[in-house]
Amino acid sequence: MNQVKAKKHLGQHFLTDENIAKNIADTLGLQGYNKVLEIGPGMGVLTKYLLEKPITTYVIEIDTESVDYLNAHYPKLHGKIISKDFLKYNINEVFEGQPFAIIGNFPYNISSQIVFRCLDLREQVPEFSGMFQKEVAERICEKKGSKTYGILSVLVQAFYDAEYLFTVHEHVFNPPPKVKSGVLRLRRKENFHLPCSEKLFFNVVKTAFQQRRKTLRNSLKSFNLTDNLKEDSIFDLRPEQLTVEQFIELTQKLEAHAV
Repeated sequence: MNQVKAKKHLGQHFLTDENIAKNIADTLGLQGYNKVLEIGPGMGVLTKYLLEKPITTYVIEIDTESVDYLNAHYPKLHGKIISKDFLKYNINEVFEGQPFAIIGNFPYNISSQIVFRCLDLREQVPEFSGMFQKEVAERICEKKGSKTYGILSVLVQAFYDAEYLFTVHEHVFNPPPKVKSGVLRLRRKENFHLPCSEKLFFNVVKTAFQQRRKTLRNSLKSFNLTDNLKEDSIFDLRPEQLTVEQFIELTQKLEAHAV
């Protein structure tokens, strides 16, 4: 078995540049965990460099052809290949509540969903790094005031320090994608528990950005704002004008008024 055929419906674009693969593997700081999960390893171009590191590498792969290839070419992975869909699988059947890092050359069509799943697992995931469509990677790392600053930016940066590392061009993939890629790293904040209801925080951020052109006074009407609360100057702003810290303060104000 020499090659795996890239499957369009799985969003597969196999990285062919060994230096870039090694650079992605080297984004891991290897602190606070001794296990790493690679999502969508394909033919293992990144995996081989993870296996050189002093951690235990697991991979999760939905493509059965890729699973067969990995089993044939990477004996070190035997017993550590999870042939499941990361978005649907209970990963603690393997990790049992222990910390682990996440890394990968993520399929563009589900990359945002992978990030949201990582946020669900934030108690266990101190570090997350990998490759996205460039615009998505930039959006995750974006700061307030930009048109691309949005739900992903705020929710990720509430819990992680986000860093855009480098850009990857189309020609180093087979088949080449139609867009450039970007590699980022997320490192969980030392104090990543919010001083407010995290459920309400998520709801406020998502609701605000669903009508991003409106002021918060209008976009958050469904929260039944009191007249007194509506007078607060923060409600004169649009969501893209708020920092992550201001979204936390906003959530605290809503909590205080028993929304």
